[in-house]
Amino acid sequence: MKKTLFLILLVLPIITLAQDLRLNNDGSTSSNQLGDNKTVVDNREKPPITDYKIISVKNDTTFVDTTLTIYKDYKFNYLRKDNFELLPYSNVGQSYTKLAYQLDNDNLVPGIGAAAKQYPYLEVDDIFYYNVPTPLTELFFKTTFEQGQNLDAFFTSNISPQVNFFIAYKGLRSLGKYQNNLTSQGSFRFGGSYHSKNKRYQLKTHFVSQDLSTEENGGLTTLANLQYQSGADDFSERNLLEVNFQDAESILLAKRFFLKHDYAIVAPKDSLSTNSVKLEHTLNFTDKEYHFNQSVAFAGFGEAFETSGLRDEAEYQNVSNTLKGIYENKILGKLSVRAKHYNLNYGYQSKLILDNSIIPNRIQEDIISAGAEYQNRIQGFDVYGNIEANVNGEYTGSNLYGEAGYSLDKENRLSANIQTTSRTPDFNYLLFQSDYVNYNWSNDFENIEEQKIKIALKSEKLLNAEVLFAQINNHTYFGFTDNPDQESSADTLVKPFQYNQKIDYLKLKVNKVFAYNRFKLDNTLMYQHVSSGEEVFRVPDFLTRNSLYYEDYLFKKALFLQTGFTFNYFTKFNPNAYDPILGDYVVQNSFQLDNQYSVDYFFNAKVKQTRIFFKLENMTRIFTGNSDYAAPSYPYRDFVVRFGLVWNFFL
Repeated sequence: MKKTLFLILLVLPIITLAQDLRLNNDGSTSSNQLGDNKTVVDNREKPPITDYKIISVKNDTTFVDTTLTIYKDYKFNYLRKDNFELLPYSNVGQSYTKLAYQLDNDNLVPGIGAAAKQYPYLEVDDIFYYNVPTPLTELFFKTTFEQGQNLDAFFTSNISPQVNFFIAYKGLRSLGKYQNNLTSQGSFRFGGSYHSKNKRYQLKTHFVSQDLSTEENGGLTTLANLQYQSGADDFSERNLLEVNFQDAESILLAKRFFLKHDYAIVAPKDSLSTNSVKLEHTLNFTDKEYHFNQSVAFAGFGEAFETSGLRDEAEYQNVSNTLKGIYENKILGKLSVRAKHYNLNYGYQSKLILDNSIIPNRIQEDIISAGAEYQNRIQGFDVYGNIEANVNGEYTGSNLYGEAGYSLDKENRLSANIQTTSRTPDFNYLLFQSDYVNYNWSNDFENIEEQKIKIALKSEKLLNAEVLFAQINNHTYFGFTDNPDQESSADTLVKPFQYNQKIDYLKLKVNKVFAYNRFKLDNTLMYQHVSSGEEVFRVPDFLTRNSLYYEDYLFKKALFLQTGFTFNYFTKFNPNAYDPILGDYVVQNSFQLDNQYSVDYFFNAKVKQTRIFFKLENMTRIFTGNSDYAAPSYPYRDFVVRFGLVWNFFL
């Protein structure tokens, strides 16, 4: 029966689209779902798509892209990013297991922590600004797992050539396959940009409000893990598998107001002018809360102060103001100096008095940093440098970054960068309070220090490759320790640790596309090696993603078709465990993910500005059954049929 269903689902999209589109005598297309033959002809000249500009907070500019490529398929997911280096949990909106590390955190002040919950959080660099000749709308839709959907609606318009605004909302609800596995998300974004007619004054601003809610179940019980691994048909209905608890919920709440504006004190009068001087101010007010609520205490977390009605809540505010002076000369390049003030406030409602210690409830700190940036093009080399250090306050930190790039020709570019950072660990390592006795601590850790070198080659004819070598000192992590209470049902307890030896990490990533007629084979391979520190820094040695697909225009180019298979694979390693109280990861030694693979079939199409996506995820599990995991006691996704679309409206 499963094999028959699989064959039907495989050919259904092709038959549906073939029947839905028909050719008119003039070669245009129409849908047989329309009830009449009336057509509306719009003879107005439409602006080119390159006029619909997307502008980053750093003023890098691109334009709206409605094409359909294999990389659009890779990004058609909950995060709307390529998640090659992430292994998702069973439900949309849950966490991910890291298969590789980017090591791109250059923040000089601590964050709230809860790293396992931060993936969908929209940072400042994730918010873009727009300049459009006509109103623009984008709708994103994708099915989820049982009783829900994932939606993202976006609208932007220019009130005048100088003023643009945008508004968007992203919503998620997915019941999931397992007990107490519901996830929900709401993400509201509103912002805009302005520049004066002479462009001496420019402004970008946005407000973001996000809530990420997850029902927590603690993973499968010991017996349920055995039942899941057996592959018995009796447990193909995953809600029959018992979980550790069904009464807990975690919530990450976040709000941010951001304002960046600058004024040209000395503005270039024309294209021949060589000097400009700007004064720039940036305000960032960020407020976050992480909650963990549970009706009845779970013995697996150790002793609790309360037997029922457990409520943990951590609060975090970061208000920063940056003042920057910018000098730009066509020959000398662009030089800026800046000063930044942080006001940090993290903590809980009250102090915790224990028998032999007192856990404080609040960390409040004012920090001042100073820095400088330089950018120029020197004899064909694009060079960039950035230096910043905390000069006042309790938490020290520094960042030194240098980059150089050179275009060998139009199709080949070589770049390299070097970076060294020193920063304080996140606050949840330094201070944490909970209704569970073990989850209360106050620590004074050393700064995490990272040095890394990255070299990248981008070549359309050869391949795309990048190599990263990093050295980490004072790596901070959560780990398990033996429970001194022999009568407790919790054999181990979670504690924060700092690794007192160095970690050496190598990552080599290569991408190459082979094409033959209308067939393409897209290959991404990654090799990783941890030469020291492997006991606390775990990654698989090898990852690969290979997509074999066919693409072509049909119906006199009215429809663009893309269909094929994607194969993912990684070698065995010990993944980090997930802890819902912390909303973070815990290094563990008792569980290993074996060599694991998945195969997806996809059928994608583009009609005008609409991209349609249809996918059979993990389809080989129809024949072999699924006993794979994403993390200890958290299963990987079963076979599922999912579909969705991205639709752009140009009014």
